[in-house]
Amino acid sequence: MTIKSGYFKTRLHVDLSSGSCQRQKLSDDFLEQYVGGRGFGAKLVWDHLVQHNFQIDPLGPENLLVIAPGPLTGAYLPSSGKCSFVSISPQTGVYGDSSIGGTFGVELRQAGLDMLTVVGRAPELSVLWIDEDETRILPMPELAGKSCLEAEGLIKERLRTHDVKVAVIGVAGENLVRFACVNADWSRNAGRAGMGAILGSKNIKAIALRGHKDLPVHDIRGLMGEAETAFAYMRNHKYFKMWQREGLMMVVDYASAAGILPTHNFKDGTFARVGQINGETMLNGYKIGDSACFGCPMSCGNLCLVKQGRYVGTVTEGPEYESCAMLGSNVGIDNYAAVLHANQLCDELGMDSISVGGLVGATIEGYEKGVLSLADLDGQPIAWGDDAAIMDLISKIARREGIGDVLADGARAVIRRWPEMDKLIVQVKGLEQSAYDSRAAASMALAYATSDIGAHHTRAWTIAKEVEQGENWTDEERVNLVIYHQSLRPMFDMLGVCRLPWIELGLNEQHYPRFYSAVTGHEATLADLLEKSNSIYNLTRLINNRLGLTRQDDALPYKVHSCPIQTGATAGKFIPQDTFDRLLDLYYQKRGWDAEGKPSAEAERLHSVC
Repeated sequence: MTIKSGYFKTRLHVDLSSGSCQRQKLSDDFLEQYVGGRGFGAKLVWDHLVQHNFQIDPLGPENLLVIAPGPLTGAYLPSSGKCSFVSISPQTGVYGDSSIGGTFGVELRQAGLDMLTVVGRAPELSVLWIDEDETRILPMPELAGKSCLEAEGLIKERLRTHDVKVAVIGVAGENLVRFACVNADWSRNAGRAGMGAILGSKNIKAIALRGHKDLPVHDIRGLMGEAETAFAYMRNHKYFKMWQREGLMMVVDYASAAGILPTHNFKDGTFARVGQINGETMLNGYKIGDSACFGCPMSCGNLCLVKQGRYVGTVTEGPEYESCAMLGSNVGIDNYAAVLHANQLCDELGMDSISVGGLVGATIEGYEKGVLSLADLDGQPIAWGDDAAIMDLISKIARREGIGDVLADGARAVIRRWPEMDKLIVQVKGLEQSAYDSRAAASMALAYATSDIGAHHTRAWTIAKEVEQGENWTDEERVNLVIYHQSLRPMFDMLGVCRLPWIELGLNEQHYPRFYSAVTGHEATLADLLEKSNSIYNLTRLINNRLGLTRQDDALPYKVHSCPIQTGATAGKFIPQDTFDRLLDLYYQKRGWDAEGKPSAEAERLHSVC
């Protein structure tokens, strides 16, 4: 089998400890089986773990970081700006990945690379500079303590060009906050699983790229024809203009009305003052422009400015729904300007806003219920909606000051320090849950519990379908829905495209194998791509099994199985443990895993070659 086009067939491998930068050729068999993005990353992380006998410190120099776009990244088709960061997560201790939009992945491809892999540790704080065919490790200790945006500006000054794309970490990454993220294009983030902490552990403040190479495409006419059909469908969709107006902020009202909006640390599913932090409030008083990732007509990014009051001058892209929910209703903030400022803080300090909102919400409830004392809070009380105290706590987490030093190590560290917090923190596998309350939908609870990286909604966002279609779901229908999402969504990350055209506008999945075939010249059906995609989900499960995860880690948070939602459309709902156990049994059975959640020996053999 020969891959005719679509790839440069090149991997750049950087060992920061030795200073070596080597370009290595990728085989057609590897490209065909793993496609790109998350697929490349999972395979290389697996191989690296095998070489190290599955003994890896996520914050040690031996941990491998894979940065990989896909063969469709940068091509003329909808929303083709995605790039995956893949490694062993310092937050969970197991497999982790996070995708970033914008233009960084496109530039990586234009530098002639299908992926970048990094190991080792630089002797001092440095920038990895990839200028098309030249790679250098530039010591820049003067960047220590700089915010993401400030550091990016200083790097461009040092390189004497603005014709460069930069992925950078903030203070949180330098301080090894375990949910530190990687920031690019001002406010696009590889947000989950602690990829920023990994760069910090390697003494890399940023990766800067410049490339001008044409991307290889086998059938340009065929690609353009298929892309135009897809673009036309999106433009004519009844919700297209609404997406351009509000982006993901439209979900705030929807989630509150449906009773799935995290409120007061997942106590409630409806926020009484939701009208003060929703999309209409954004449009009427704060939005000043749109932004979009590469190739995306949806333009779901909102540029917002605070024009008066305590937070005057705050300017940021966002927040999108997850940030608004976790930094707004989940911590009791009903002031949109304060939500914007919290979002800007997370971007500038370089932290995952979902984890930050989850931990701050749990801290407030812990203090309210007496689990945390005033002394635990460094003598500074905190309450729902106390935006000044919340901003202070966000900064303390990034700088590891006082209680922030414990929170910076994530949910598991908090539970080790205060065991009763286990009943308050909503997390799976050490990853704080995304902003959809799963007590209203058993399929979403199953999706969170079985997610390979922890409680993250992008692995399988099933909640809308189950909530909207009511109560009459069989166990088999729920399990099938979760598995289909988990089998399809890796495909988007492998190809290097965003999922939103499919999940939000219903763009048919059949476009993607046609995009892939036009770009690579390798004919593939949707079934072919789904088979490869599903094999990656098996592979990441195998990684986690080898790192010690078992069935008991596919668990519901205490609140989900023991604390009914208090108010709103879903009041009284929770997921009984016996219901979940029954679903999990069926899920394992349908996946072909054993009773402890381990894939078959055949699934493992599939990844022993290439």
